[in-house]
Amino acid sequence: MPGEFVRVASRNEVQEGKMKEVSVGANKIMLANVGGEFFAMGNSCTHMGGPLARGRLEGHVVTCPWHGSQFDVRTGAVVRSPAEKPQPCYEVRVEGEHILLKTT
Repeated sequence: MPGEFVRVASRNEVQEGKMKEVSVGANKIMLANVGGEFFAMGNSCTHMGGPLARGRLEGHVVTCPWHGSQFDVRTGAVVRSPAEKPQPCYEVRVEGEHILLKTT
């Protein structure tokens, strides 16, 4: 049901400074662990669809492995082109060892 939180991973599946691709329905989502805080945004780069979870995470910025676009994982905002459109973000909740995302 839209607006509900669904479990997508366990805390130990996304180590600090790392990312993981998960799915919620048809949506491919990238989970990022920055300093023990989890963030979620679309996994397909808005430039040409590169898999962001396979990119590089430095602080709160993920770099697309295909063409180097950068996004802030907290907001989805473009930090560096060639991407021009921001990433969709998802609300994250952590309950015990479970990571949950809010469905849209």
